[in-house]
Amino acid sequence: MAQKGADMSEPIRPEASATSIEVNGINVIAEDERKGEPRDLFMPWFAANISILAIPYGVWLLGFGISFWQATIAGVLGVIASFLLVGFSSLAGKVGSAPTMILSRAAFGVRGNALPSVIGYLILVGWEIVLVTLATLATNTVLGRLGWSTGNVSMIISFLIIAAIIMAAGILGFDAIMKVQTWITWATAVLTVVYIALTVSHINLANVMAIPAGSFQAVLGALVLAMTGFGLSWANSASDYSRYLPRTSSSSGVVAWTTFGASVAPIVLVIYGLLLAGSDEKLSEAVNLDPIGALTAILPLWFLIPFVIVAILGLVGGAVLDIYSSGLTLLALGLPVKRWQAAALDGVLMVIGTIYIVWFAQNFIGPFQAFLITLGVPLAVWVGIFLADLMLRRQGYHDEALFDAKGPYGSVNWTSVILMVVGSVIGWGLVTNTMASFTQWQGYLLGPLGGKEGPWAYSNLGVLVAILIGFFGYWALCGRRVRQQP
Repeated sequence: MAQKGADMSEPIRPEASATSIEVNGINVIAEDERKGEPRDLFMPWFAANISILAIPYGVWLLGFGISFWQATIAGVLGVIASFLLVGFSSLAGKVGSAPTMILSRAAFGVRGNALPSVIGYLILVGWEIVLVTLATLATNTVLGRLGWSTGNVSMIISFLIIAAIIMAAGILGFDAIMKVQTWITWATAVLTVVYIALTVSHINLANVMAIPAGSFQAVLGALVLAMTGFGLSWANSASDYSRYLPRTSSSSGVVAWTTFGASVAPIVLVIYGLLLAGSDEKLSEAVNLDPIGALTAILPLWFLIPFVIVAILGLVGGAVLDIYSSGLTLLALGLPVKRWQAAALDGVLMVIGTIYIVWFAQNFIGPFQAFLITLGVPLAVWVGIFLADLMLRRQGYHDEALFDAKGPYGSVNWTSVILMVVGSVIGWGLVTNTMASFTQWQGYLLGPLGGKEGPWAYSNLGVLVAILIGFFGYWALCGRRVRQQP
């Protein structure tokens, strides 16, 4: 019988529906509750990543001083590579039938896993704040163009409605999320196609192709930004949505449907964003202040309402997955509450953070990029460790050991903890993060590579190095330990 987690005393209800609150928390999913097939993973991952937010990445990638073709290669490779990490991480959910940050205990120990759990929690809540902020700013911009905006009043109303939708889905849980994401998928797909059709005339291919090429290091920096902005930030929650699958499900199917569902929309939208950004310099400048709202400047008035719907739905689709996974991560940290209560608490933090960004921060892009790179480095180390552990663990996970500090996984695997600390220290030393005053200390190991103003300064090399340190370090130092475990 599978060992339960913090909410083991709750009754399991196989008949749960989209309108009932999910009672499963961090426990291993019971055999009779496992359902579906790998292709079911397409809808939630597609809906979470079809957001219009992918279009502004065209501006940010070209901001590295590279050509359209260089930015296209960097963007496409970054998106696919990062979501492949999510696809492989999803395999752990199929094998272990538990949330990602519970399965991570096998590599870090039951209590030692608190370190990556805290990092994962900060990333998830950070993305919740980012997505709600973008939805609020975009709504207010559209209302202003229509002449309906009344300043803070309209912004507050739109903010509260958006936050309420996200919190409600997060509290209801898995079945509600799967249903909501299906609706979001179809609505956003149709409206995004219309958006492209209405704005394609603004593309000036001559301007786009005239953008000069940049260095290899700049292309690498753009690729890493795409990785941290798309799939890497999802890797620590990948198993949360594959854990209900039967353990007999196709492994290749889990990886393929997750990667395809998550990648296909961002690839199209990033390339389109590059075309728009290369065509219009004013659009590029406006995106840094209001990434979504700036895209309305090239739209006819009659499509503004449908646009704000597609923009909000796309952002809500991502935030819904974030708030669900952040609630599970809180439980994995040992918070003695039910899953829905943890999601509600995350919603409160989301509201507070959004209020700061919308009403007090001077701009959006500075805190956003600083957030991505700073937390992306330790997350990259964790991804390397987690995937190495999964590949070594051919016998699967021991259910009871995931919740027993005296079991085979132990209380703290100091090797993993030290690897994560060392990998983070080295990684931060190899990135330059000047977008916010509180992150300018990074890049302290770039001296031999030319310093913080040298050719490697903005390559974000530290993120890639962090993944390699985590993966190969764990494989070399913990391989024997894993093979000896039941």
